[in-house]
Amino acid sequence: MAYTINKTDGSVVATITDGTINTSTSLTLIGKSYSGFGELLNENLVKILENSASTSAPSAPLKGELWFDTNTGQLKVYDGTAFEPTGGAKSQSTEPTSASAGDLWHDTDDDQLYVYSGSAFVLVGPVYSSSQTLSGWKIETLASSGGDKVVSSMYAGNSRVAMLSKETFTPSVTQTGFATVKAGITLNSTLGAVFEGTNTSATFIDTSGTTNGAGNLVAGGNFVRTDADSTMAAKLTINDNDGIVIGAGSDLTVNVSSNDVIFTQGQADKDIIFKINDSSGGGAGTTILTLDGSETAVSIAGNVTITGNLSVSGEYANTTSNIKTIDDAFIKTNNGNGEVDSGLIVETSDTDDARMFYEVGTNRWMAGEGGNYSQVITDVNATTNGATSQGSVLKTDSSGTFTVAGVTLSSVGSISEGDTSNATVPTVGAVVTFGDLWGGSAKTVSTSNPTSGDGDNGDFWFVREA
Repeated sequence: MAYTINKTDGSVVATITDGTINTSTSLTLIGKSYSGFGELLNENLVKILENSASTSAPSAPLKGELWFDTNTGQLKVYDGTAFEPTGGAKSQSTEPTSASAGDLWHDTDDDQLYVYSGSAFVLVGPVYSSSQTLSGWKIETLASSGGDKVVSSMYAGNSRVAMLSKETFTPSVTQTGFATVKAGITLNSTLGAVFEGTNTSATFIDTSGTTNGAGNLVAGGNFVRTDADSTMAAKLTINDNDGIVIGAGSDLTVNVSSNDVIFTQGQADKDIIFKINDSSGGGAGTTILTLDGSETAVSIAGNVTITGNLSVSGEYANTTSNIKTIDDAFIKTNNGNGEVDSGLIVETSDTDDARMFYEVGTNRWMAGEGGNYSQVITDVNATTNGATSQGSVLKTDSSGTFTVAGVTLSSVGSISEGDTSNATVPTVGAVVTFGDLWGGSAKTVSTSNPTSGDGDNGDFWFVREA
């Protein structure tokens, strides 16, 4: 009949047929009537006795099985997943391996105790190694006339540097460097100990003296106060880009951004005003420059001298004179821009005003008003010979002569007979009529002879051949 082998909890480990063995666990399980069972049984007892002592863990452990790890010298128990140390402290010079949370390790080199947190060994104490000697805080009880006092003494290399106390007292037993212990921290007077570094809070500073001590000791009277007017005898350097803020409402901020210095008026629509103390101001200060916050404008009082170039991107307004005098020989517009029409604009009542400008599309000067512009005629646009250069503006040659191919006059007036004062340009017919009068008498040119009814007394009659 086969054996059914159960665990403590009743679950089946194995079923062993008669005359066979089972090796599914760390021990050899023996079936009924197996020959030579005595050796296997004795070996099982030895394994139990030595807890399977080996450099490697049992290959088929059961939960709760013990194994002595000969590599680490530790007894370990199988938790169903892995073999874990059963606990206990190690006293050795090197950090133990395969530790479990809560394991203790006494470092024999430094005489310090560590506990394993689950990921690393953490120092329990003391905070100093044996070679460093007493260092850090130590709680002590000192006798005094007012009874025993509990203090915290700070040591460094076995020397007491400072003492922390909740009250002031005089020790009844001599404490080197501590004739009197003050409430707070008292430093050892024999060491010349001082507080170094940054003090973020202090209740009082004694400002009665202004004579500095040796080295970096600065008398309290040399500090600048915030509750009273103070005068500095040396320059103030602020090595921070946030700069300074002035005014109860943070009105003025001076700061640095990308190495640019920025002045900011923090109040909306308020000004930044620069004043000088000139003789005419009577000591009250004369405003020389105003940066107007509400108008976004700059106002300068007095003369302004500019030694470099003046670039104006907005409008120029002259409010004190009708004539602006400029000493430069030329005024250049559209400097540094692409080619566009550019010139002079005079404000008029219409939208486009009056303009004189250079038209880049035709390479010529134009002038006009109200959007109607025509070419400005220059000497190079005129000719002395209108017969060969038709359509051009005429000018006289060096002798004062016009040359044209012909002249056509429109009918713009008339001159009647006897009219010697009319200066109006006449028509051709009027000129002929005027030519009929000669010496006060009319003259007639005809291909026929006159008759008795032609003309008046004194008239001339010219007969020409047909």
